[in-house]
Amino acid sequence: MISEIANRIFNQAITDYHQFDDIDYPISNPYDAESLEHLFYLKNWIDTAQWHMEDVVRNPEIDPVEGLSWKRRIDAQNQVRTDMVEFIDGYFLNLYQGIKAEANAKVNTESPAWAIDRLSILALKIYHMREEAERPSASAAHRELCQTKLDVLLTQREDLSKSIDELLTDIEAGKKYMKVYKQMKMYNDPSLNPILYKKA
Repeated sequence: MISEIANRIFNQAITDYHQFDDIDYPISNPYDAESLEHLFYLKNWIDTAQWHMEDVVRNPEIDPVEGLSWKRRIDAQNQVRTDMVEFIDGYFLNLYQGIKAEANAKVNTESPAWAIDRLSILALKIYHMREEAERPSASAAHRELCQTKLDVLLTQREDLSKSIDELLTDIEAGKKYMKVYKQMKMYNDPSLNPILYKKA
């Protein structure tokens, strides 16, 4: 199942990243560049780096100029993340292009790759919530609360994984069809953000 592959690779990417725990550490993707596994590993590495960028920028003592620099870097990283999701959707569109949808087939509210994006973020939430649930320096009450949250996250991952696999099975069977809408983010585009184009 795709979700099983994705969850395994997301966990691998998170573990690999935290060997160095450095936002700028260069990725070493172990999978063939043409494979879906390669895309999953790259996707989660992007998400993991952005997760830690978000941590840095929330430091209440950060210098405002440095904070703005991080905010702009996060914006750029978010665009990379969006582009990656759309690229993965392109993989699935190509994979299923020969399948004829049934006459009563329905389009899903969310594309496969955007559901997989949520699965990648869930992997990060689970990793870091488990850290908090097991942190020796935290109080027992804190660890207990985080364990409760971790249990919810693990259930969410089970449910989302099942939903992704069911969606892909339905697409393969022609019961549903893919229809992908681009995110078309406007804030990074100097021709669409009025603050930017008015200055130009």
